[in-house]
Amino acid sequence: MNIYNSKEIDETIPVDEELTDLAEFFKIFGDKTRLHILFLLFSKPETGVNELSDVMSMHQTAISHQLKILRHMRLVTYRKEGRNVFYSLNDQHIHDILNIGMQHVQEAQK
Repeated sequence: MNIYNSKEIDETIPVDEELTDLAEFFKIFGDKTRLHILFLLFSKPETGVNELSDVMSMHQTAISHQLKILRHMRLVTYRKEGRNVFYSLNDQHIHDILNIGMQHVQEAQK
């Protein structure tokens, strides 16, 4: 016996392409370095690569590589000011995802 009616599934379950895109999106959050960058940008928008590098004690090239991935997935945005590039979280959705994720982790630790 199937408890799901096919119309219900069609309306609530994403199609394969959407599931693939969502899986790729969540993979980004599976890397500690990228999460660290996102939380730094969460706490201080408009942060430059040099400052991120200093705070994280990592080479600028490693930070830039991770930022490129985050830009590609549209999690961060940037603006150039001369030779300096400043990064911010792309939108409120990213703030919300980070908040909800941390709330879940903190509740699970209780």
